[in-house]
Amino acid sequence: MSTPTAAAPTTTTRPGLVLTVVCLCQLMVVLDITVVNVALPSIRDDLGFRPADLPWVVNAYTLTFGGLLLLGGRVADLFGQRTAAIAGLSVFGLTSLVGGLASEPGQLIAARALQGVSGALLLPVSLTVITTSFAEGPDRRRALGIWAAVMGVGGAAGVLLGGALTEWLDWRWVFFVNVPIALVAIPLALASIRNLHRGSPRLDLAGAVLVTGATTCLVYAVVRTDRHAWDSAHTLGLLGLALVLGALFLLVEARFAGEPLVRLGLLRQRSLAVASVLVFFIALGQFGAFYLASLYLQNVLHYSPLEAGLAFVPFSLGTVAGTVVGMRLVAARGPWLPVVLGLGLTAAGIGWFGAISPDGSFVADMLGPSMVASVGLGACLVANTSLGTTGVDPSEAGLASGILNAARQIGGSIGLAALVAVAGSVTRHHDGPPLAALNAGYARGFLVAGCLVAVATVVCLVAAPRDRAEGIT
Repeated sequence: MSTPTAAAPTTTTRPGLVLTVVCLCQLMVVLDITVVNVALPSIRDDLGFRPADLPWVVNAYTLTFGGLLLLGGRVADLFGQRTAAIAGLSVFGLTSLVGGLASEPGQLIAARALQGVSGALLLPVSLTVITTSFAEGPDRRRALGIWAAVMGVGGAAGVLLGGALTEWLDWRWVFFVNVPIALVAIPLALASIRNLHRGSPRLDLAGAVLVTGATTCLVYAVVRTDRHAWDSAHTLGLLGLALVLGALFLLVEARFAGEPLVRLGLLRQRSLAVASVLVFFIALGQFGAFYLASLYLQNVLHYSPLEAGLAFVPFSLGTVAGTVVGMRLVAARGPWLPVVLGLGLTAAGIGWFGAISPDGSFVADMLGPSMVASVGLGACLVANTSLGTTGVDPSEAGLASGILNAARQIGGSIGLAALVAVAGSVTRHHDGPPLAALNAGYARGFLVAGCLVAVATVVCLVAAPRDRAEGIT
């Protein structure tokens, strides 16, 4: 079994350009996860989607993105970061153009699936470039802070951008907007990103097939709970298959792979293991809470798509503020304190959303919890990323990034499906008027989401390394 190569120098002569490229990669992926949701009704009407097929505009992306994140992270290690970034940006831009030009449902679904493939390459490589281009200390903390802020802001901004483009232009622009971003980012990537790799690329094909199959089965089982109950033979069968494939993957990596896709020793690194568990639980609550907030604004408060997007602006600003605070706390005290404080605030803010009412308003029901949750989320995301990338050898930076991002995406997929199921169950069994029933379902979903993030707080208190030297970058 191979061991990591010696650490490469982590300096760059063009830090501004490098950071611009990785943030553009991050922005494209994060925006694309949320920007499409607001446009779904217009897409349905224009392309003639059947109700049962419309969710596949989202699911096709989620399946390939979530299933290939771990492999995408390893590709950057094996074939070079610049190569991976250029390939990801090119395919993402091209498939966005094809999606915007789609004239029938099958074309759009195929384009979305390929978008997910390129996204699974772009998101890990953006973090990999930071950890291998910026030396440990203030430079890397600053870069990670900006990268985390783009992640936090991008999700909320996607709702605003999707609403504005759909209302003012056309739904096709939620895809076309990626094309100029890719055209700007590609030459910048060529000029600034070093093509660091291990020298003689050898892909662990068996491991790649097994881990991709396991994660795809898991994500597919979760996203199809809109049609199949959690205790159905369909769902349980796919979850069982995912478990079997995952066990086979671990066996292959431990016993048979000469150049393993995942060096299992890396998973024993405490900071990375804890950070992956934490980001999994954060995503369990965060993704579903975003979705429920959008539904509450439009279905209960009767906001237009654009108004709903504008309602997320305070959340974006709070995330930026939280990121700044988190960076300063990491520099002064290490990552443990800002992770704990950020998780506590995020759990409290999301739980506070559970107090929404059918005759509420943005100021009374949304503004306060938005600010609390967003500041906490910004602080814990940047600190947790710092924790998870600490001490990782540059030759395995892509793999570590893939692990963190896969944990986030899988957690988000499971959380979204679970919280939608919780909200739907409460609504169906509510004996009040329809609006009150909807409100009750969303409120219960928010409370469950807050509890899930609270679990992450407990995990951090118990398991995360507290020594500043163990976690700071």
